Amino acid sequence: MHSNRSLLALGLALLVGACAPVTTYTDAEAPKRIRLDSSTAQFDVRFAPGGAALAPSEMARLQHLAASGAIGPSDRVIVAAAGSPALASQRTASVAAVLLHYGVVVNAAPIGQVPANHASIEVTRTLVTLPPCPNWSKPSYSDFGNQPSSNFGCANETNLGMMVANPADLASGLPVGPSAGQPASAAVNRYLNDKVVLPNANTALPVAVQSSPQQGSEVNPNSPTGTGTGGS
Repeated sequence: MHSNRSLLALGLALLVGACAPVTTYTDAEAPKRIRLDSSTAQFDVRFAPGGAALAPSEMARLQHLAASGAIGPSDRVIVAAAGSPALASQRTASVAAVLLHYGVVVNAAPIGQVPANHASIEVTRTLVTLPPCPNWSKPSYSDFGNQPSSNFGCANETNLGMMVANPADLASGLPVGPSAGQPASAAVNRYLNDKVVLPNANTALPVAVQSSPQQGSEVNPNSPTGTGTGGS
C-alpha cells in the first residue's frame, strides 16, 4: 500500500512538472551592466617653509602633469596640504588655481599623512566599459515564463555610460560640503510669510505679475501675456 502511494505521488509530481512553464533563460546569461575600472595615482608638490605660493619649478611640473593628461578634467582630484588650517587652505587654493586652467576641478580632503611644506594630490581615474549591447541572445519566440527580453535595459546602461562626464561619479558621489544656510532660511521665511518675490514680467519664465483692480488697472484677455493695462 505504501509503495502504491509513493508511485501515485511520483506520477502527480511528473504531471505537474510537465504542465509548468519551463524557463531556460535567465538574466545572468546576458548581463547588462557597465563596468568600472579605477586606478589611483598620487603626486606631491613642495612649498617654501611657511609659504603658500608654488615655486616656479613646482608650478611647471604641475602644469606638465595636466598638459600631458596625467591629471585630466574627468579625474577625481583630491588635494591635502600641510600646515595650519588657514595655510593649508591657501596652499590647496594655489594648486587648484593652476589645475583650473586645464579644466580640472579640485576637492579638498584629508589624504593620510602629508609631509611638512608639501601638498599631496590624489588622482583617481575611472574607465567605463559599456555592456555588450544590443543583446539578442534570447530567442524572440513566445516566452511562456513571461521573462523580459535579453536586450531589455541595454539602452539605459549604454546611454548612462556614454553620457557621464566624470566616470568616477558612477563609483561614488562627491563629498557634500556645508550649505549656505542664510539664503535657504530666508527663502523659507518669505514663503511662510507670503512674501515670495515673483520675477519681473519681462523674464523668460511663464509668470506674469498682474496689477490689481484697486490700482486702476484691468486685465486684458487679448494680451499675449495676460498682463494688466492701465485705465485711461
